[in-house]
Amino acid sequence: MATRRNVVLHKLWICFITFLYFSTESLSQTDNYIVHMDLSVMPKLFAGQHHWYLSTLASVSDVAGMSTASAATFMASSKLLYSYTHVVNGFSASLTPSELEALKNSPGYVSSIKDLPVKHDTTHSPEYLGLTPQSPVWKASNYGDGIIIGLVDTGVWPESESYNDHGMPEIPETWRGECEGGAQFNSSMCNKKLIGARFFNKGLIAKRPNVTISMNSTRDTEGHGTHTSSTAAANYVEGASYFGYAKGTASGVAPRAHVAMYKALWDEGSYTTDIIAAIDQAISDGVDVLSISLGLDGVPLNEDPIALASFAAMEKNIFVSTSAGNEGPFHATLHNGIPWVLTIVVCEVPIVFKDGCRIMSDLIKIGPKIVVCEGAFDSNDLSDQVENVSSANVTAGVFITNFTDTEGFIGNRFPVVIVSLRDGKTITDYIKNSNSPQASAEFRKTNLGIKPAPRVTSYSSRGPSASCPLVLKPDIMAPGSLILAAWPQNIAVDSNNSQPLFNNFNILSGTSMACPHAAGVAALLRKAHPDWSPAAIRSAMVTTADTMDNSMEPIKDIGFGDRINPASPLDMGAGQVNPNNALDPGLIYDVNSTDYVRLLCATNFTEKQIQVITGSSSTDCSNPSNDLNYPSFIAYFNEKNSPSNLTIVREFHRTVTNVGEGICSYTAIVTPMSGLKVDVMPDKLEFKTKYEKLSYKLTIEGPSLLDKTVTFGYLDWVDSGGKHVVRSPITATSLSPELS
Repeated sequence: MATRRNVVLHKLWICFITFLYFSTESLSQTDNYIVHMDLSVMPKLFAGQHHWYLSTLASVSDVAGMSTASAATFMASSKLLYSYTHVVNGFSASLTPSELEALKNSPGYVSSIKDLPVKHDTTHSPEYLGLTPQSPVWKASNYGDGIIIGLVDTGVWPESESYNDHGMPEIPETWRGECEGGAQFNSSMCNKKLIGARFFNKGLIAKRPNVTISMNSTRDTEGHGTHTSSTAAANYVEGASYFGYAKGTASGVAPRAHVAMYKALWDEGSYTTDIIAAIDQAISDGVDVLSISLGLDGVPLNEDPIALASFAAMEKNIFVSTSAGNEGPFHATLHNGIPWVLTIVVCEVPIVFKDGCRIMSDLIKIGPKIVVCEGAFDSNDLSDQVENVSSANVTAGVFITNFTDTEGFIGNRFPVVIVSLRDGKTITDYIKNSNSPQASAEFRKTNLGIKPAPRVTSYSSRGPSASCPLVLKPDIMAPGSLILAAWPQNIAVDSNNSQPLFNNFNILSGTSMACPHAAGVAALLRKAHPDWSPAAIRSAMVTTADTMDNSMEPIKDIGFGDRINPASPLDMGAGQVNPNNALDPGLIYDVNSTDYVRLLCATNFTEKQIQVITGSSSTDCSNPSNDLNYPSFIAYFNEKNSPSNLTIVREFHRTVTNVGEGICSYTAIVTPMSGLKVDVMPDKLEFKTKYEKLSYKLTIEGPSLLDKTVTFGYLDWVDSGGKHVVRSPITATSLSPELS
């Protein structure tokens, strides 16, 4: 009886301490932190790192001195959010300021990062990329058969026809994931297409203790995750459309690949602790490709959860595709400028759905007629005129303008027709020469193959990368404007007269949509070349990208309205991804984790900061190099205090691997760059065997300060048979490399 009474009293004591703790906790603000630990100093008495983390937390708890050891451990368990296994050596926890300070003095402590909010970067596109049943890459990869694409996003709508598993292969034996049940979601909702579903919100709940999670499961309540995952790997769905627009058979880029969804983005908020936990689990589950359509702005690599998590993924041979953001059109606005990932910007897909309306007092007199408006000079002017006309109770508006970036007006609930000045003249001439002009507007027509396309959209973020300016970012661009993909059946895609409109597909734009396109292409290449590293796959995509549009002109940047210029590599990377060409690139630029560490050592990261990124306590900086074996080049000419006649030279060394024919010869051809001298030594590479590696040096000589902000060209390695053109973009800029 005494023993039983002691147990009861002990439990009551723990409950009292818990009550006391949470009462005092409300007076002492807590916050979430990601804590990095040095596993090499973990005492051997612990069975694993999780128990060590719990013990460490118990030792620094604000109530540790007031309670028994078991009570302190109980408190530590309530504060611990996640124990990470792959992404970082460490954990995340909810800590008071005093606990955080105490933790910094604990054995094994390396560093801590405050939990941060994150945001996501919100068909006919496979056909536009050259993916048809006859395309080489679909044949060689069997449509991505058996490759697992993991996505960290808002969840998935499993009932969508895009996740049907007709014709799908069996789930790979290497798959270690699961279909986690939750609110309105059970394990039977997964199949051979959607093979995994998990959700992560401990960080969100700790950050907002009073929050009510509207759907505590992997079910998508926003639509973003359903859209991105089906863009990457949806199965075939016939008759897909957006209320008749873009009608046809929809599929993802890799229609026979499997999908695993990791929900870490919530209507109620999204935080880095949950993002890291999701990626950590994806690595453990065995995904082959990760698509991450989210990012953080203004954080260095050693504090960027995407950078930390993707480094661990890269070491596990997982390809990571990330979005650059939607903060264009100015330079140095991209995020995820991480050397070991693919960074994607967005281009327009050629698909179109077919001055002066500034004075409201005139417009409201018109009545139920179609009004024609001339003279919209920019997006703000056009937007104001559309708003005026839509508020005036007229039937429809025809807007005559040469402003090119009109995508934001597509999907407007008011009938809007936008025509060029040339076509507009035909309309105005008809009106002037007719006593009773008649007009009608018929929509629901989709035109494919519009020229010129692709074009870099205004909102797509631009390089260079503030977090790692010595590596040219972005890498490539992919379709991301007006993308048709699956959508949850209970989330309205639009409204008409205050009535919600529902559809199984929706059209969205953003680098969020470009990112899964690239992930799908990576899945095809991983299947076709299972021995290629993530860097080799990225290299193949970069060096075979298209730099010309479908009118055989250089791809244009339409970010500044009527100031249309050829897009530079800071706008579009190497160009638009070409999956079929990437299947057989001829040469590749390979990189391993040691090369990335050498780059970090050369860019003034401390040993502790590098340890945070790599997760390794043994950092070798004996041979630093800022000359990463990357398939592109960026050189800075911005020494403002130097004499104007000073000439400086930027030097780059690269090694390429022959993945084409055994015996072959490549010759270097350099696009001239105004005001600069570019040399390649040697200018010919003679390969005797497949997989042979050869090196070369590229030098750029120019003034200490360039006249232009950006000058660019290309290095082409052309084989003697003309089959392969291995193209690398070269960028010289007067922007400062200390962008952050």
